[in-house]
Amino acid sequence: MTNYIGLGMDIEQNRFNMIEQQIRPWDVLDQEVLKLLFELRREEFVPATYRSLAFVDMEIPLGYGEVMLAPKLEARVLQELQVKKTDKILEVGSGSGYLTALLARKGEYVHSVEIVPELKAMAEKNLQSHGISNVTVEEGDAACGWPEHGPYDVIVLTGSTPVLPDAFQESLKTGGRLFAVVGDAPAMQAVLITCVAREEKKVAYNTVGLFETCISPLKNAKQPVRFVF
Repeated sequence: MTNYIGLGMDIEQNRFNMIEQQIRPWDVLDQEVLKLLFELRREEFVPATYRSLAFVDMEIPLGYGEVMLAPKLEARVLQELQVKKTDKILEVGSGSGYLTALLARKGEYVHSVEIVPELKAMAEKNLQSHGISNVTVEEGDAACGWPEHGPYDVIVLTGSTPVLPDAFQESLKTGGRLFAVVGDAPAMQAVLITCVAREEKKVAYNTVGLFETCISPLKNAKQPVRFVF
């Protein structure tokens, strides 16, 4: 077993504690999600400098002004999206590739878009080292949409956006699900938007507010019209 300084002698006990003390109490009860969190080794996606914090309830710095989401938020995202083996997925913001890997293990194919070249390289390296091949990591700015491979069954934004661009909803298939954190700090709302019908002249969406949170915004996220006095 690889020796992770600061993680303690029993990495698996730390992983168990993370799931039982942080993730389950946050209403993540889907057994498939919990099983995957045990199997996919989160610490191997954390930068070496911060590896001792791999199971802590916090965001982990990745450099370049970006972070890994807290473990309980990653797990909740995965549960709310109810990813199926046939799903084509768009992920906006690859980060270290951990959520990308979770999505790939649950879905058919992931198109992940990362604006920071160094993080794109980090995510690709981490995914490759874990034998995850049903992912393409592209460099680009997808903060206002990425229709190139659409329509999608699942879209997930890993950073917040003050205003949610219509392009994301328009890229959903019928039955497709979109997870986003919308608003300005400190009051942001995690939402799940489902495309319930798509006909020639009518498209219907169902929006559910999931929980309040506060995460870093996507680079170049769409801004509302702000009045200046």
